[in-house]
Amino acid sequence: MSIVPRSPADRVIVVGGGVAGLATALRLAACPTSCPVTLITAVPLGLGTATGWAQGGIASAIGRDDAPALHAADTQAAGAGLTEPETALGVAQAGPGLIDWLVGLGIRFDREADGALALGLEAAHCRRRIVRARGDSTGATVLEGLVRAVQACPTVEVMVATLHDLIRDSEGAVRGVVCARDGAAFRLPARAVVLATGGLGGLYASTTNPRGATGRGLLAASRAGAALRDLEFVQFHPTAIASGRDPMPLATEALRGEGAALIDEHGERVMVGVTGGDLAPRDVVARGIFQALARGRTVYLDTRGPLGRSMPTRFPTVAALCAEAGIDPAVQPIPVRPAAHYHMGGILVDAAGRSTVPGLWACGEVASTGLHGANRLASNSLLEALAFAPRIADSIADAAPATAPIRPAPLPTAFAGGEGAPDAVRAIMERHVGVVRDEAGLTQAIDLLERRKDCPAAETGLMIARAALARRESRGAHWRSDFPGQLPAHHSVTAPAEASAEQELSDA
Repeated sequence: MSIVPRSPADRVIVVGGGVAGLATALRLAACPTSCPVTLITAVPLGLGTATGWAQGGIASAIGRDDAPALHAADTQAAGAGLTEPETALGVAQAGPGLIDWLVGLGIRFDREADGALALGLEAAHCRRRIVRARGDSTGATVLEGLVRAVQACPTVEVMVATLHDLIRDSEGAVRGVVCARDGAAFRLPARAVVLATGGLGGLYASTTNPRGATGRGLLAASRAGAALRDLEFVQFHPTAIASGRDPMPLATEALRGEGAALIDEHGERVMVGVTGGDLAPRDVVARGIFQALARGRTVYLDTRGPLGRSMPTRFPTVAALCAEAGIDPAVQPIPVRPAAHYHMGGILVDAAGRSTVPGLWACGEVASTGLHGANRLASNSLLEALAFAPRIADSIADAAPATAPIRPAPLPTAFAGGEGAPDAVRAIMERHVGVVRDEAGLTQAIDLLERRKDCPAAETGLMIARAALARRESRGAHWRSDFPGQLPAHHSVTAPAEASAEQELSDA
């Protein structure tokens, strides 16, 4: 049988080398009407992604006492009124099948002696439903398995490059990307683009994210005319290890699920009197620690005793991080503080992962699917990306290719790139757009960031700060000390940025 050659414009481009990008590429390759897939990643596969640093696990209602409806209810409760119920239920229902899919790829999860999956407990979950691999190395294990599968897939091409912009046609549909490598920009045409570029924790001085996580995908989507939603909701993980490293290593929430307690330097419980205590939702715990630090206290995660002694086998990643910092968790408490961890806002997408711009889809942390609302439930992040990947693949397979004419346009003469946000931007975001916010600080942040708008990181930070200033209430991960009450639940939608010089497809 002869194979009809295809134009490069028939490809689908997936931008991002974490779980969202890898899973989407694999699902696209498996479609009956599959077309070539180009996976663009800023670093070589398997390196420098937030997926690889994810310790907690994947939430899935597979226990005998559990059900997707219970999982969905926990997701909605954590989302503080902004989680879409149908999205929460649909993702929860997909969970068991997604675990099976990963097992089919050769990914080995932790199991009990009888062979059943070992299920852990994390904050704000009413059941033990956290599926883990190698204790606290779930993200790395899943990433390794997905990378192997992609590398073995003949229809997926992997390219190391950095996203610069999106190509559009005369009707505004996305038709490819402008990327850069070694300082030189180039175009890649496509029939569809999936942004799976992750979050923006790297905009903050204290973060658990890779330094390169600065919201580049958000910015590119906005410039292309896509609507963004709920940008103000930045989740701060309460227990980043305060050891002086940048990015900050993480002490997984699962430790508190297994009995670790938050204490101050006097041994007093930090979360005493708070509903849920040490297992309250992340935003509540992060604020509790933040307020203790503001009062001059030092906060520790206390794993001393049997839990600390078992950490080298049960939580080897955290044990190694503690050893690197000179901490023995069996006899010493672990110093912790909140750090930027996950962005609940993102590119507004529908149930199939489609943005408001034809030709553009988004998956994972860069997308606002309606699952997380104002505060993500622990271990729902990998689950969300895995759940939306097949939806996106099916949607792209069913979409008619755009036919509007496109004209050549000059490439940028210089690439305003470089991985990581400048220290000045990170300091502004940390001080004024952090765990607790107010009008004076946000107004100052906007003024300072506007002076640096030629920097992509500052431009993205500016969108976050403006959204935070506009939401005059406290909800989930967005806490305004000057507006501690709540308004009727509502989403915030950020109008698309005015397009810069239009990027169009060349004849080459």
